[in-house]
Amino acid sequence: HTFAHKALGENLRPGMTMGPYGVHWDRGQTWWPMAEGYHRYISRCSFLLQQGRTVADILYLTPEGAPHVFRPPQSALEGNDTIPDRRGYNFDGCSPLMLERATVSDHKIVFPGGASYHLLVIPCRKTMTPRLAKKIRELVMAGATVTGNPPLHSPGLSGYPDCDRQVRKLASNIWATEEIPTEVTAIKRGQGTLWWGGALTPTGGEMYPHYDATVALLKSMKINEDFRSDGPVRYTHRELPHADIWFVSNKSDQLVTASCTFRDAKGAPECWDPLTGAIRDLPEMTLQGADAVIPMRFEPYQSFFVVFDHEKTPAPHAALRNFYPQEVIQTLEGPWKVSFDPRWGGPEEIVFDSLSDWAHHPVKGIRYYSGIAVYRKTFTFADSGTEGPVFLHLGKVKNMARVRINGRDAGTVWTAPWQTDVTGMIRAGENLLEIEVANLWVNRLIGDEQLPYDGIRDSAFPDWLMNQKPRSSGRKTFSTYSFYRADSPLLESGLLGPVTLRRENRN
Repeated sequence: HTFAHKALGENLRPGMTMGPYGVHWDRGQTWWPMAEGYHRYISRCSFLLQQGRTVADILYLTPEGAPHVFRPPQSALEGNDTIPDRRGYNFDGCSPLMLERATVSDHKIVFPGGASYHLLVIPCRKTMTPRLAKKIRELVMAGATVTGNPPLHSPGLSGYPDCDRQVRKLASNIWATEEIPTEVTAIKRGQGTLWWGGALTPTGGEMYPHYDATVALLKSMKINEDFRSDGPVRYTHRELPHADIWFVSNKSDQLVTASCTFRDAKGAPECWDPLTGAIRDLPEMTLQGADAVIPMRFEPYQSFFVVFDHEKTPAPHAALRNFYPQEVIQTLEGPWKVSFDPRWGGPEEIVFDSLSDWAHHPVKGIRYYSGIAVYRKTFTFADSGTEGPVFLHLGKVKNMARVRINGRDAGTVWTAPWQTDVTGMIRAGENLLEIEVANLWVNRLIGDEQLPYDGIRDSAFPDWLMNQKPRSSGRKTFSTYSFYRADSPLLESGLLGPVTLRRENRN
């Protein structure tokens, strides 16, 4: 009975759905047999981004009282409001309780874990406890740079009314006056500086100054962004005792060639590709003072780790390049044998005269197919003997692919640059190429909407399911909710190509 239910469940796909709230990450997905490639990418990124500590220049202090919610100024963010990107300078949020642990070293606010910041930004609030006011005064006197307006009284009744007098006395000792200057003004206190007034005064109900005003302040302190680029590249930075790790990523769906500047870079840079695990030197580099300027090339949405090993000496080489151009040496044209899984409506084997979109195929079993299909082709490779790695580029793929050449696994392709290194696998003469391609469930769900409905009614599962009877509707899929109609547009599917062999041109 248990085995029967399990076997039945294997065919009840996609099964439970999460609607607009996400994707089930399980074996019910069409692409699940190929998910390892993505999992490896995530694992590599997660491991490296846990190393060392985050590098940030701005520390935003959250208000006292509940809830302790940190929301950076909207002006410090860009992009959509769901997952926005921060602008150039990195920042963190800190609670008043956590600030108690901070000290000052070399004019930076430093925490026991090693995190340090050039600037502390106080929230725009008229209240502050004497304890917090004392801490801020301590940090300024020790050499910190702080921006914010003076508090007028304590937020609570603990120690009232003396608490208000303490706050006013401490504020007077730091700011000297409650009248906010019309221009940005610096007040020297001990070894540190307090900045306030003018553009540093929050407006429009904001809790913190406008990002541009904060940037202007950091620039006046001769502090540049930790990372700069003339292209649409996002970043984050981890610092270790022996190395610096920058994660850089193309934010656009276009090929990007960008000049990337890494602040205070020490040692020799390497490029670590989280997609493949490959590590290589970046010999194309120039130094501008303490900064390293490195030309980089990104495929759409591509990401890299740039790792500076402090123990290695940079060795710029005029004859070497960070990224070599690729040239097409062969295009795999002509027919392909394609095998579909009959369980999901496709033909067991068919010949495609050329690569085309399943959604436009005249055979309904292909047009509405969802799952994995295998493309096979035998081709002759005329090896030119030229040095340089050889890549198999799949062109356009909807949505994932796994490549085997001459029976050897050449890896999974799920994102740009949609290629895999076949150096050492491909041989001069005849080669067998097999490409498994998975699309999404959408097309099969749309195809099934053209057949009689035999799903959930009145919150009850159908009799055929509960009694383990054969389905009579002809539907292949089963879902707890119908997201598509019979006339919903089909999604592009399959291997669309062109499939080419490319070699890096290192001349």
